[in-house]
Amino acid sequence: MMNVENKLQIIPLGGLGEIGKNMTVIRYGDEMIIIDAGLMFPDEEMLGIDLVIPDISYVVENQECLKAIFLTHGHEDHIGALPYIMKKLSVPVYGTKLTLGILGGRLKENGVSSENLKVATPGENIVVGCFNVGFIRVNHSIPDSVGISIRTPIGTIVHTGDFKFDYTPIDGRMTDFKRFADLGSRGVLVLMADSTNSEKEGHTPSEKSVGAAFDREFRNAEGRIIIATFSSNVHRIQQAIDTAVRYKRKVAVLGRSMVNVVNISLELGYIHAPEGTIIDVDDIYDYPADKIVIVTTGSQGEPMSALTRMSMSDHRKVGIVPGDTVIISATPIPGNEKLVAKIVDNLMRLGANVIYSRADGIHVSGHGARDELKLMHNLIKPKFFIPVHGEYHHLVTHAKLAQELGMPKENILIGENGYIFEFTRHSGKINGRVPSGIVMVDGLGVGDVGNIVLRDRRQLSQDGILIVVITIHRESGKISSNSSDIVSRGFVYVRESEELMAEAKQKVQQILQFCENEQMTDWTTIKLSVKDTLAQYLFDKTRRRPMILPIIMEV
Repeated sequence: MMNVENKLQIIPLGGLGEIGKNMTVIRYGDEMIIIDAGLMFPDEEMLGIDLVIPDISYVVENQECLKAIFLTHGHEDHIGALPYIMKKLSVPVYGTKLTLGILGGRLKENGVSSENLKVATPGENIVVGCFNVGFIRVNHSIPDSVGISIRTPIGTIVHTGDFKFDYTPIDGRMTDFKRFADLGSRGVLVLMADSTNSEKEGHTPSEKSVGAAFDREFRNAEGRIIIATFSSNVHRIQQAIDTAVRYKRKVAVLGRSMVNVVNISLELGYIHAPEGTIIDVDDIYDYPADKIVIVTTGSQGEPMSALTRMSMSDHRKVGIVPGDTVIISATPIPGNEKLVAKIVDNLMRLGANVIYSRADGIHVSGHGARDELKLMHNLIKPKFFIPVHGEYHHLVTHAKLAQELGMPKENILIGENGYIFEFTRHSGKINGRVPSGIVMVDGLGVGDVGNIVLRDRRQLSQDGILIVVITIHRESGKISSNSSDIVSRGFVYVRESEELMAEAKQKVQQILQFCENEQMTDWTTIKLSVKDTLAQYLFDKTRRRPMILPIIMEV
C-alpha cells in the first residue's frame, strides 16, 4: 500500500497584516521548526502595556514536534519574544554571532539560560529532523542578517528575512546573490519575502549614503552633536563613530539598550573604534562642546528614552543647551509621528539645531524597495509566493508585483496570522487556521492582562472612578443608610462640584433606605442597584460614564 505524502504547512503566528512580532512555524508531518520570534510595541489603546508578543498556544500544544528555532537577525521584532517563549520551550535556537550576542543579553536580563543558543554562520547548513536549513547572507540595517532556505521532503522554502540589496555595505559583506540564484536554478517551491517597502518605487539607498550626510552635519556643527537612532542599527552607530574620529570628537553612548548593543558589538568585533574614542557619559564635560558626540536612544519618541528626557530637561546627566546639534537618524514608525514631532519641538525650544527630515539624508531604510523585490523574485523563481512582514496593504501590493512579473494569481497566497498555508509538490492553498493573536506583557505579568482589563483602564482614563462606600453593622447585618460616602478620582474636581456630589450621595442613601425597608440582604443586588442608579444619574448630569465601584464595609 502506498504511503500518502505528508503536506508541508507554513503557519505564520505573527508578522502578517502588521509590522512586528514576526514568527512563522514550518511543519511537515510530525516535525516542525520556527523562524523568528519577535515582539511588537503596544499601540496607544493598550494602556500600561509594555510589549506585545505572539500567542504560541499552538506551538506549546505541539511542542513535542518542535525541533529548533532559527533567527534571521537581531532586531526586537524578530527576537524580542524569545526571553518569554524560551521559558516554555526548550529547543536549540540557531542564529548568527551578533544576533545571539544581542539575544543573550536579553535572556540574561530576564533570568533565562543561554545554553540552547547555537551559533551558525552565513553559508552553513543545519539538519534538524527532515529539514535542511541554510543561512544566506543578506544586507539589512543590522549586521549578520540572513535569509533562510529550508529544504523539505517535497520542496524548498526560501524566507528572505528583512533585506535590501546594498552594493556598498558598511562592513563590505554583500548579499549572497549566488546562493539565491543557485536555489532558484534548482527549483523553489515557496518564497516568503519581506513586504515592508513594497509600495516604494526604485531602489533603497545604500547605508553608506548616511555617512555623507553625517559628514556634512559634523562639518557644520559648532557645539555638541547628539545622534538618536535605533540601538540595533550597528552600521549607523559605526558611521557615527567613524565620522567622530575624522573630526577628532569623542563619543559617549547613552541609553540602556544602546549601551548594551554597543558593548556587545565591540566585544564581538562588529563595531570598531580607536582606543580612547568612546568615553563614559560622565566624562563629557571634561572636553569642549565641539569635541563631543553623544549616541543615544529615543529616535521614536519613546516616553522613557534618553532623548525624550533630554528634550524635557529631565535627564540627570545630559541637558540640551543652545548650540547643540541633534540628529534624529530614523523614520518614525507609523503611530509614533506625534511623539517624534513633540520631541523636535521641545528640542528646538531649548535652542538645539534639530536635523530630522528624510530629505536631509540622515536615514535610509533597511528594507528593499520594488526594484529589489523584483530582483529577488527573478533570482528565486518560486512556484508559489507568500508575501510576509507588512501590513495588509503591503502584502497586497507585493502580491500584485509578483503578478506583474508573471506569476499566476492562483499561486500567490495572501493570508493573516494563524492561517495554515498547505503545500504539496504541485499545489498550494489555505487550509484552515490555528489559534493566534497577541499576548500582552505588563511588568512581570505575561498574558495576565486581557481585553477586560484594558477596557477598565480605558474607562478609568476617560471618565475616572467613583468609589461608593456602604457600611453595615457587623452584629445586626443591617445597612447603615446614613453613613455612605463617595470618593471621586479623575471624574470631577470635588471642591467645584459639591452640589453634584451631595445629590449623588443623596441618591445612594435613597437606594440604601429602600433596601433597608425591604430587608434586602443580597449584597450583589444592592451593589448593582447603587451602580445602575448612580450611573444613570451622573450621565444625565454630566454626559460622562465614570467607573462606579460600590464597596461594602463592616463597622
